[in-house]
Amino acid sequence: MPGGPARIAILATSTSPRGSVAHALAVGEALCDLGHEAVVHAPDPTGRGFYRDARCPVVSVAARRVGGSTADLVRARIEDYLRHFATPAACDFDVFHAQCGIGGNALATLGRRRLVHAFVRTVHHLESFADPQLAYWQDRAIYDAHRLLCAGRSAADALARDHGVAALVVGNGVDQTLFRPQPEPGDETLRLRWGLGPGPVVLCVGGFEERRNSLAVIEAFLRLRAERPQAQLLVVGGGSILDHAGYQARCRAALDQAGLEVGIGRAVIQAGLVPQDEMPGFYRLADILAAPALRGGFGPSVLEAMACGTPVVGAARAPFTEVLAESDACLVNPEDASKIADAFRAALEPGERARLAAAGRKVAARHGWAACASRHLSAYAACSRRNRATADA
Repeated sequence: MPGGPARIAILATSTSPRGSVAHALAVGEALCDLGHEAVVHAPDPTGRGFYRDARCPVVSVAARRVGGSTADLVRARIEDYLRHFATPAACDFDVFHAQCGIGGNALATLGRRRLVHAFVRTVHHLESFADPQLAYWQDRAIYDAHRLLCAGRSAADALARDHGVAALVVGNGVDQTLFRPQPEPGDETLRLRWGLGPGPVVLCVGGFEERRNSLAVIEAFLRLRAERPQAQLLVVGGGSILDHAGYQARCRAALDQAGLEVGIGRAVIQAGLVPQDEMPGFYRLADILAAPALRGGFGPSVLEAMACGTPVVGAARAPFTEVLAESDACLVNPEDASKIADAFRAALEPGERARLAAAGRKVAARHGWAACASRHLSAYAACSRRNRATADA
């Protein structure tokens, strides 16, 4: 590259099922389908490998278990990457692509050591860090990148506004061979295992986090359950590298105060991290995907739910409005729990549910991973040229 296949090292945050990790694996697979060799790397302190099998090469980077603060963990993961890419032989790639600030800082340091001469960085979303070290690492992984990518326009606009840098919007995708509306035999097994009743079932993907607006979702669910006593809140995922313990405690306190039990077959079910091949079943078993996020990227879960025919309640703000029309989902003010509850009720009305399911499938059909991966190639070509020119100098 340019003009031929490239060897691309993609650096992900972890091997857990987070949105940016799912994005990294899917882009890696699509790049391989396009004829390139994309290898997805991630620190793996568990030694269990990635949360799902991938059709592209993957590398579990040796990583040590770390306690302490978020900064301690981030520093350790940067060091894990630096040990892994410590030699010219380990850096034998045409392109390096960081999907997070951890990988971006590792590549910036490798640049100082002249082992990497340019790298691409995808910025999925920006955080507001009180810790100056975390804020520094976030900025460094942006300013030291040779090319910047974003999954959505709002993130690119934030980079231009707050950092004065330009980014190419590459979008997200969904695998419609995996995420389909047709029921599978395993769906009923999932229903029985987790004690899902007649519902309605409100699904949240990603665990309890502030940016996901979990407290407002809980309040809206309580309003729904007052009218529909058999309603259940199903929470799947939740393996962030950031510390959300304080906010999660507030969510549990809100549930306790409302007298809602948490557990299998209860009003609230926290499934935690689940195998990837079970996610389509969770979407199909749910009546609604609750995703009225306060901030962050337009994660894969929205498109995955739509591909499975599950109505989406999202935020009436970017990045949702960049991808979805008002007729595609129930888009509401995410800071108003009563409006979220109203959207739950609307999405459960049979006629509206059928209409949203059909609209969602059309949206998903427009977002393939091949097109997303192709949008990366101009940035890769620029970095490949820079790497070769600097190496030959």
